[in-house]
Amino acid sequence: MDYFMGIDVGTYETKGMLVDKNGRILLTDHESHQMEMPKPGYAEHDAERTWWHDFCAISNRLIEKSGVKPKEIKGVGASAIGPCCLPLDKDGRPLRKAILYGVDVRASKQIEELKLELGEDYILKRYGNPITSQSIGPKILWLKENEPDIYAKADKFVTASTYLVAKLTGEYCIDHYTAAYFTPMYNLENRDWDEENLDRFCRKDQLARCMWTEEIAGGVTREAAEQTGLAEGTPVIVGTADAAADAVGAGVFHPGDVLLMFGSSLYMIHVVPNLTTDARYWAGPYLFKDTYMVASGMSTAGMLARWFRDEVAKDLLEQEHKGGLNAYEALKDLITDVPPGSEGLVVLPYFSGERTPVNDPDAKGVIMGLTLSHTRAHIYQACLEAIAYGIGQHFRGYQEIGMETGRLVAVGGGTKTEKWMQIVSDVTGKELQLGSVYGASYGDALLAAKATGYIKSEEELERYIVYQKSVFPDQKRHETYQTYLDIYTDLYLQTREIMHKL
Repeated sequence: MDYFMGIDVGTYETKGMLVDKNGRILLTDHESHQMEMPKPGYAEHDAERTWWHDFCAISNRLIEKSGVKPKEIKGVGASAIGPCCLPLDKDGRPLRKAILYGVDVRASKQIEELKLELGEDYILKRYGNPITSQSIGPKILWLKENEPDIYAKADKFVTASTYLVAKLTGEYCIDHYTAAYFTPMYNLENRDWDEENLDRFCRKDQLARCMWTEEIAGGVTREAAEQTGLAEGTPVIVGTADAAADAVGAGVFHPGDVLLMFGSSLYMIHVVPNLTTDARYWAGPYLFKDTYMVASGMSTAGMLARWFRDEVAKDLLEQEHKGGLNAYEALKDLITDVPPGSEGLVVLPYFSGERTPVNDPDAKGVIMGLTLSHTRAHIYQACLEAIAYGIGQHFRGYQEIGMETGRLVAVGGGTKTEKWMQIVSDVTGKELQLGSVYGASYGDALLAAKATGYIKSEEELERYIVYQKSVFPDQKRHETYQTYLDIYTDLYLQTREIMHKL
């Protein structure tokens, strides 16, 4: 039997699986880790001790526990949080911990300087994306200005998927989907690094080679084989970011399809028929040749629920540690009877700044409308509603630029909270299809199968996709939530100046 391995490195957990050539999952495995926050607005991972350690540990366990012979694994796909900024020395060793994606907002000064120097209209026209906390260009400049010794030693600036593939194959490559976040360094029209402004950040040879996600990057080296248990020469695909791999596992291939990824943050991929740009969102190639997407992201989702659990529901967490009900399950039970709108409570979930559509790294969290009648349950539901309002705000923006939204597929840990998914459906007024529980590592394995010729087309890929169920909107609740969505949108505009003073 032939098998494919997929491993995905997330913000707090790495997951992996072995899949046979018929798409059946043979074995899964996972490894937990932490996101480090050394200062407010900073978010980091240790690439060697987190990304590579987890990959090796999971790969070895999958092979050992399954009894599959390494030679029977015909392809490997790796995805990871993206985009990140990791400087490497000439031997491929990390010079510091990786600066993570948009939740790390340390480069706000560099973002504003680039906007002034280049002009926001020029940036959007040439690169198709605004410069935000998600952009890698400002993060490289931050290193140049704040850690000049590290910057001077850097031979490569890579993101997480590039690092993993380089460790496996010795080849430095990046998929077009992820490269598009290297604003203002990647030219969408040419689909390559843009040499006009590149020298202010780094040299072209310090960046990975741009390729398509499903292309073969190279084979597993002898050293990597010893560390991972894989057979030397096993094909490794270029790979991609976690959300895109998740989209493959969820069957999000066609124009109008939308992925809602409820992880630590919220990430959305809207497949579109043509290149579509807007200053509020991120645009770029999708995973396959001549495909496009518009992506969006909110800085918090599961991370906000986690904050609430850890800081406001410590008693429930203590009970869980003593063998009681899982704290998240207990919180779900608390909000069973809280009505839509949490009785006049609105939260802005900008606890780590905000990405799209406001693109404001200095935004702050707000809890508005508190009265003595509100309980912990009201506040928790208002936090969940805040993420749904953010999604609804995005969809309104999509309509404004003529994007046609069709099928919605939700994936990730947040889908386990049924009421949260119902709230999202009610706010958007759309059917919400709950995607496969398999996740990004399943998508990685399928991409590896497609890259090696076992799956011939995107249409054939669809045969491997499994869905859970659908959630349908309630029209009355939808109408109620539109008023709250208006308030949510206005609340940021009314408090933005005060946020920035803070």
